[in-house]
Amino acid sequence: MSYIINKKRSKRIRKKLKKVNTDRFRLTIFRSPRNISAQIIDDKSNKTLVSATSVSKKSKNMKNHEASLNVANLLAKKALEKKITKVYFDRGRYKYHGRIKSFAEALRKGGLVF
Repeated sequence: MSYIINKKRSKRIRKKLKKVNTDRFRLTIFRSPRNISAQIIDDKSNKTLVSATSVSKKSKNMKNHEASLNVANLLAKKALEKKITKVYFDRGRYKYHGRIKSFAEALRKGGLVF
């Protein structure tokens, strides 16, 4: 039952964001109990432009919060190298709380605007 609710929530949020933002790229997040990953996607051509994840040997010893900050900084650097500054934040089924909130704040400090 919760799977269906989560799918509905993520579709609802994504639909609203796509309706409002047509000139920006979409930054989407996936969070698991141990890892976090993010992608910047061009919805017009359906291609992933930049991605970053915490699945590596370096972040294996980090706590979840530290790993999310590390991934956010890495993603911000990669995005700025490709001259991507404006994105819209697709949090999917997750609430803007905890690791997701700190991830977003680290991206803003890194230079992304959303």
